[in-house]
Amino acid sequence: MLLEAELVIKIRVQCGKALEVKAGIDGYLRVIPIVGGTFEGKIKGHVISGGADWNTEKQDGISHVVAKYVIQTEDGEYIGVENVGIIHWDDQRKIKTVPKFSTCKEGKYAWLNSGVYVGALEVLKEDLVEITVYQMM
Repeated sequence: MLLEAELVIKIRVQCGKALEVKAGIDGYLRVIPIVGGTFEGKIKGHVISGGADWNTEKQDGISHVVAKYVIQTEDGEYIGVENVGIIHWDDQRKIKTVPKFSTCKEGKYAWLNSGVYVGALEVLKEDLVEITVYQMM
């Protein structure tokens, strides 16, 4: 059985300067502020400032990332985004994520609350990443 995926959204996230918490018991922690951005696809809008990506670099050259932020659609609806992923620093093409969305269960975008989503994260510049999100069919 082959799985199919449908493109849902591309999110361009503008990042601020990393806050270096440094080495702890779980690895080297950087908290990267999310300061804005835009998105387009099945829905369009902008990224709200105030979220962050908690990036924990492990000793084996792999980082675990957890980003939480809010996006706002063109028609004013807010959608919570939680994006978890793994970065292999020796090959940045392998930045895969699992996004999860949270929005009004009776609203226009309720379809985002269910389903399985996967993402591919690409670093475009030091302060800009693009996350392409697909819904598994």
